[in-house]
Amino acid sequence: MRASVIAENAGVPTVSIVCEGFQRQALATGRGLGLDDLPLAVLRGHVDTQSHDEMIALFLEHTVEQIVRGLTESNDDGDGAGGVEPTALETVASGSLDEVHRVFLERGWTDGSPIVPPTLDRVQAFLDGTGHDPFRVIGQARPSGRDMTVWSVAINAVMVGLEQRHLPVLLAMADVLADPTYGVEHSGNTTGADALVVVSGPSIAELGFNSEGGALREGTHANTAVARWLRLYLRNVCGFTTAEHDKATFGNSTRVVLAEHEPTLAAIGWPSLAADLGAERGVDTVAMARMNNGLIIGSVFGSSPGEVLPYLANGLVRATGWELTHVFGLGHRSYRPLLIVSPLIARMFARHGWSKADVRQGLFEQARIPARTFESFIGAWTNLTAGRRTLADLVAKGILPEVFAASDDPDRLVPIVAAPEELLIAVAGDPNRANAFVLSNDGRHGDWTTATIDRSVSLDLACRIDRPDLCG
Repeated sequence: MRASVIAENAGVPTVSIVCEGFQRQALATGRGLGLDDLPLAVLRGHVDTQSHDEMIALFLEHTVEQIVRGLTESNDDGDGAGGVEPTALETVASGSLDEVHRVFLERGWTDGSPIVPPTLDRVQAFLDGTGHDPFRVIGQARPSGRDMTVWSVAINAVMVGLEQRHLPVLLAMADVLADPTYGVEHSGNTTGADALVVVSGPSIAELGFNSEGGALREGTHANTAVARWLRLYLRNVCGFTTAEHDKATFGNSTRVVLAEHEPTLAAIGWPSLAADLGAERGVDTVAMARMNNGLIIGSVFGSSPGEVLPYLANGLVRATGWELTHVFGLGHRSYRPLLIVSPLIARMFARHGWSKADVRQGLFEQARIPARTFESFIGAWTNLTAGRRTLADLVAKGILPEVFAASDDPDRLVPIVAAPEELLIAVAGDPNRANAFVLSNDGRHGDWTTATIDRSVSLDLACRIDRPDLCG
């Protein structure tokens, strides 16, 4: 779609070929990039379940004519721009709470659960005293093409009942969504990965986040409501609804915000997840990535690293499947799964003198699968990577390190990532329980990205109105 829009804007006619069921997403993507009624041709069925001959026959029977028509005729009767959107200060609903909620449901502006009506007074009160320019543009929401503004952040915050003290966290998350590294435009891909937000830093407890028992369960307002804010923001600003950009086959439920257990990190001297990703140590930070699935590693038994590592490594292997396409090919070397260990397990490692780097190295050596299985995931069982090359071929071309071709035995064990630092570790959960949790991430379809949580009063308004000297 993106290449077609560039070509159309340069005056070169195009027709984009899509499978059935993806027309509305394609048109919405075009609108987000500034082109209404992107010319399309539709393939009958889906190529993943068709033989080569079936695909060619259906292409010739149904699609070729659409391509010719799209290249030779004007397209003035397409899907349209989807209607005129309300302006930022416009009243879009009035009446009782039930009536307002019904309007939001009908227009797709809520996830189905009740909301706090975002009245003008409520939104203004949410921002009062923060110093933020309500209409400052944080970035462009891909692929909807809408501006991401402080005002839109506040509207969705009011809807989920957040407090003003949470605004810096939300703005940091909006910065991540605007960052090309994260790739928010992939949030609606068909595997349905969903964002995990991890917060860390000295102010996390003060902001009301739970980092102990039930760390991944609903129940704590900050963890739950901030996560719901993200889902609403993706829906209302970025356009991720099933009518537009969200093409998840099944999808995941909203993941509550994970808060790292700062007392344990400070006591054992381990860096936070955000610091491992390049953020400054000791600074309040948001880290985000999109996750495919997760599983519990329950009742981890052992009093030494040697006893515990095999169990943790097994969990990493069990959570990893088609994501191996991100080690080679689809976002090369971008698979970075997350292991969450309870404070009790982290302290055990530290008691034996192990750093986080030591744990990653140990996991790298033990979280391995047969080479034939790895090659099936990147070849025989997927169409996401080109060719059917073996791991030995990839090592010979310098694409993967030598460890993937230590021998020619198809049952030799190979790592699930290309280097130890690609295994990420966070510390959270009940300090008195020996459990862990593994999440497999979706590579470049929402890559690990960080942003600083800035709790200082903003100078936006002062700079814009009457104190430009404060802006340097």
